[in-house]
Amino acid sequence: MHLTKRIKGSTARIIVHGDIDYDTLPTLRAAAAGLPPQVTELVWDLEHARFMDVAGLHLLFEQPSGESPPRKTTVTNLAPQPLRLLVLAAELNPALELAHLLPDVPPAGLLDG
Repeated sequence: MHLTKRIKGSTARIIVHGDIDYDTLPTLRAAAAGLPPQVTELVWDLEHARFMDVAGLHLLFEQPSGESPPRKTTVTNLAPQPLRLLVLAAELNPALELAHLLPDVPPAGLLDG
């Protein structure tokens, strides 16, 4: 797994290339933690992350301690498996802020059946 960081103004985009799991979680957390303080919005671009396990849920939903004010976090370009994992997590825990995390609209029929 490797990643690419792009910063434009107050927005950072981290593009993940590879799986998101407990082995890669520390690297991804460090990438987010190392962003400059002027970054108030973080976009995780997961177009090249075809697999995500529970570690991805920790990455996307945990707010790092000491971050003030908290960064707005969104995710984009989800492959089918990570999207299904996020939807399942939201079904099991309706308190998750899935609508704020996913600005993209899932393709019609993706979640059917």
